[in-house]
Amino acid sequence: MQAIRGIKNLDCLIFALLGFFVIYKFAQYSGIGISPDSIMYASTAQNLHDHFSIITFNGKPLTFFPVFYPFFLSICIFISGGTDPVSMGPYINGVLFGAVIFLTGWITTRFRNPSVVYKWLIMGAVLLAPALQEIYTYLWSETLFILTIIVFIIAYRQYLHEHTHKALLVAALAAAISCITRYAGITVVATGCLLILIDPELPIRKKIAHLFTFGALGISLLVANLIMNRVNTGLSTGTREPSITPLSENMHYFGIVILDWAGLPAKLDVIATAFTVIVLFGLLGLLLWKAFKHKLDSYENVVIAFAVVYSLFILIIATVSRFERMNSRLISPLFVPLLLSFTLWVPYMINHIRFSKKWLLATPFVIAMLAFEYTIYKIDYQRYDDFYEYGIPGYTDDDWNKSQFIQFLKTHKHIFDPKIPIYSDADEAVYMFTGMHSTLIPHKFFKKDVDEFLNHPHFYIIDFKKQESTELLSLKDIQTHRKLKLLHDYPEGSVYITE
Repeated sequence: MQAIRGIKNLDCLIFALLGFFVIYKFAQYSGIGISPDSIMYASTAQNLHDHFSIITFNGKPLTFFPVFYPFFLSICIFISGGTDPVSMGPYINGVLFGAVIFLTGWITTRFRNPSVVYKWLIMGAVLLAPALQEIYTYLWSETLFILTIIVFIIAYRQYLHEHTHKALLVAALAAAISCITRYAGITVVATGCLLILIDPELPIRKKIAHLFTFGALGISLLVANLIMNRVNTGLSTGTREPSITPLSENMHYFGIVILDWAGLPAKLDVIATAFTVIVLFGLLGLLLWKAFKHKLDSYENVVIAFAVVYSLFILIIATVSRFERMNSRLISPLFVPLLLSFTLWVPYMINHIRFSKKWLLATPFVIAMLAFEYTIYKIDYQRYDDFYEYGIPGYTDDDWNKSQFIQFLKTHKHIFDPKIPIYSDADEAVYMFTGMHSTLIPHKFFKKDVDEFLNHPHFYIIDFKKQESTELLSLKDIQTHRKLKLLHDYPEGSVYITE
């Protein structure tokens, strides 16, 4: 029996290996993509491995992100014999992406109406998805978060099937790990609680007990993480600015991202808000209808429930707290759940329609999926061509690797007096390329930080010209209050000192 199951999952393994190969090829020119977040994760992981501390590159405890992803990277450092996460990035992400593809394919075989062709098409869509390839070509916590979501879906379906305390505890553990991988993991706990509430199979007493148990265990690690942050820094999740985008605008951009994932033309962006409303109410209505019909015990329903909860969460939190504009990265954990939610009705419909030539019914769907996958394949090929020439955008691409200013900083660290603090509009870049510690120039919004900075008696400024941010104090803002002396100037950046 085990051998038969292994053969059945051989196709999943093949697609998973292809996923690993894709990430490896994308990163072949200059390594895994590195952003400011990546440096935060990698430096914390290195400190966890070397000193068992959660100190980041800037000498402060990690609070803006939860601890599990750096902890995971520190384990990778240990297993590899000390290799840093940036060097291991293509291999780590290749394995994680392969695992996502494998488990997604495995889940489709557990649908109420499994289909091999449907399984292959879904795994092909996940493999080729630009939304996921973007995530897995960077050293980002979403790479692990997406996998924890899929593991939760599998664990929670087992609980729905058994309703035992053991299955509940396993699902709660999966949810707890999601919560400390990204703070948005609270949506995984909310998904489980929602499904317990609407589960028609649970008597009221058992429902209350399971709801309390799952909720308490699900948030336990997150609460511990937040308490630790509070003790270390006085802040639970770092400094957060209030949102500047209303709900309607967030819904519009949310819809644009989903339409873009579907490979649809930009001219359809005008319907983005309406599309968001239809998707949310459609999925929520379908979930409630299945609960009413006592058909909640399936992978399909866990997938739909998570899609609804995460969508609502990201829209609400982006309306309350300030994020970058709603984009593919923020919504990426939804890709697999939405892909399954939008297509799972097809094998069900084909199976239940009384028609001898089922292949005729399946043909339009197969053609549509192949057309979709060909469209996104062309996008992938163009991205690969760009990455092969210049590297993945970020601190490992040619703009940084071949920068005269970066080479100057690497070879002239001695020009900085260690008694004088260094400020920069890209403190993570200073650390990445020189190993020196600097402080981020304050955000305009935080007046107290701005006043402390401007009143400091003496400091250096390392200014990266292409890193201009409307949120940070600009060079002109600083020069209106302090006189700066230019020490070194290059096309990509300059070094100043206060007079």
